[in-house]
Amino acid sequence: MPTQVNRISDAEETILVFDRSKWLNSSFTQKEKIFTAIYDEPEMVSKLIAKEIIHTIKKKALEGKPCVLGLATGSSPITIYRELVRYHLIEGVSFKHVITFNLDEYYPMNPDDLQSYVRFMHEHLFDHIDISPENIHIPDGCIAESDVEDYCRAYEAKIKALGGIDLQLLGIGRTGHIGFNEPGSGEQTVTRMINLDHVTRMDAASDFFGLEYVPVKAITMGIRTIMDARKIILIALGEGKAPIVQRTIEGQVSDQVPATFLQYHKNAIMVIDAAAAAELQRSKAPWTMGNINWTDSLIKKAVIWLSETLGKPILKLTDRDYSEYGMSNLILNHGTAYNINLNVFNGLRYTITGWPGGRPGEDDSKRPERAMPEHKRVLIFSPHPDDDVISMGGTFIRLVDQGHEVHVAYQTSGNIAVFDSDVLRYADFYESINKDIRATNTGSGLSLFEQVKSDILNKKKGDIDSDLVQRIKGLIRMGEAKDACRYVGIPDKQMHFMHLPFYETGRVKKNPVTQADIDITKALIESIQPHQVYIAGDLSDPHGTHRVCLSIILEALGQLKQLEFMKDCWIWLYRGAWQEWPIDEIDMAVPLSPDELIKKRKAIFKHQSQKDSALFPGNDPREFWVRAEERNKSTAVKYDQLGLAEYEAIEAFKRYFI
Repeated sequence: MPTQVNRISDAEETILVFDRSKWLNSSFTQKEKIFTAIYDEPEMVSKLIAKEIIHTIKKKALEGKPCVLGLATGSSPITIYRELVRYHLIEGVSFKHVITFNLDEYYPMNPDDLQSYVRFMHEHLFDHIDISPENIHIPDGCIAESDVEDYCRAYEAKIKALGGIDLQLLGIGRTGHIGFNEPGSGEQTVTRMINLDHVTRMDAASDFFGLEYVPVKAITMGIRTIMDARKIILIALGEGKAPIVQRTIEGQVSDQVPATFLQYHKNAIMVIDAAAAAELQRSKAPWTMGNINWTDSLIKKAVIWLSETLGKPILKLTDRDYSEYGMSNLILNHGTAYNINLNVFNGLRYTITGWPGGRPGEDDSKRPERAMPEHKRVLIFSPHPDDDVISMGGTFIRLVDQGHEVHVAYQTSGNIAVFDSDVLRYADFYESINKDIRATNTGSGLSLFEQVKSDILNKKKGDIDSDLVQRIKGLIRMGEAKDACRYVGIPDKQMHFMHLPFYETGRVKKNPVTQADIDITKALIESIQPHQVYIAGDLSDPHGTHRVCLSIILEALGQLKQLEFMKDCWIWLYRGAWQEWPIDEIDMAVPLSPDELIKKRKAIFKHQSQKDSALFPGNDPREFWVRAEERNKSTAVKYDQLGLAEYEAIEAFKRYFI
């Protein structure tokens, strides 16, 4: 077993784009066992990794040698590949002397299948650059199982014959897998067939339109194959990756978290965004690692952390508590624990309001929302047709009940998240009340129900739905959204179904965002001229739609910010079914009574196609209404434990400034 590398010396080979010196010499990175670079924006992560890849290609070209790249698939590398394509098309970088080896492939898997990594790589990279087809190597998912062992040995031999991999790009799974090296994969493993972990298969279920269609096996490079690369870059984005990133970087090496083997590599780097870094000690509690510049936001974060760590309400924290947990300089610079406690406590108290649209006629200096105008125009953006009521249903109801003009904009149809059986049920219902509607409706000589049934029964695993089935699925979700809005109390004219073009592909993989998506969004915002805009701000959405929808809205708002009405427009971010805001980031907390929580639940129940079991539940098997209630109750408990008033549940929001 190699000696663990806790720090990397300056004498060892450096990665071209990323500067190790600050990381090496910082007290705040002392717990980190892998060189880690953190950037606020995911786009910067992708640009810098792409730049490193281009540097490596050019460096090898100057040596008169081909560049051997190890490549990964998944959502994180897509923007890297987009940037590599830009280097080729705009800056003329050639890939003719680049040789690639992909990490893995599902087994069995045809190269033309929607979920094939062969197809993924061609769609995102190979079809747009001048790489020679013979230089592309991706594990063969069609090979006979009896030939897999020989095939894997040959894959290893090809890599060795070329002198090894110059730069290996990696992602990371929630199990800590790199490639498809699942927990239990040893340090000496090489390219082989492997059984996929259940968590990995759950995470892939949306790509395959259901867990039952996800392959149980894959062919993957081994840990030793990866570790033999001269340089390794692992990319991780989003708060959903934060727990496994922390274990990888700060934890002990273990085959139960295969990514921790990277701690042994002399030239590996983790390049992550701030959200993925949230659980690292330098992000979570930097005051325990060295002297920091105490800003108001850091004081708030630290005091809440200390209260939660000790299990004591904020107002009971003492000078001794601060000193024993590395915060004595806070006392020295900002007075007694009592004064610090009181300031933070009052700041949290002022986030709580039963008037999310502002309370008319009241002093609003200590409230999260302004009192005027008394009746506001409110625009709630919902990525899918149920995110509004799942994420902020109680606040939605409050805004309507308190007399505000509330509009809801459903950005996508959500049609891929409807079970085929629901389509058959609705088509059968339609057929029953429209017995005279026949061939003219489908153009095939079949009745509507017969055509739908034929389309569904003849659909192969992973196939895109027919246009007719897609349309019905979209109508199902639209009808449910309308029902929920009517239950809450807003008129049909204030429901907006945007059908953003990027989403309407009929499959999990979406089109790139274009100006058309932004223009549709701008037009709606301009027509309403809202005083409040609510946006889904959770980047942990496993399917990526929330993340894309957020980027579209923020771009639209940025293009509109000079308009007069925008000067009086406040933007609030909510989070969906996946995760809640940390307490220190909450700017508005809307408490819900037991009755209001039940009313929110009933609004969620209006989305019958997502009830009992959603088609794409992600890694959480609970129903959406259960997740929402437990999240809201958990937030209320946290406020209570900090010493604030005790509520049944709380919905949380973070204010965003353009």
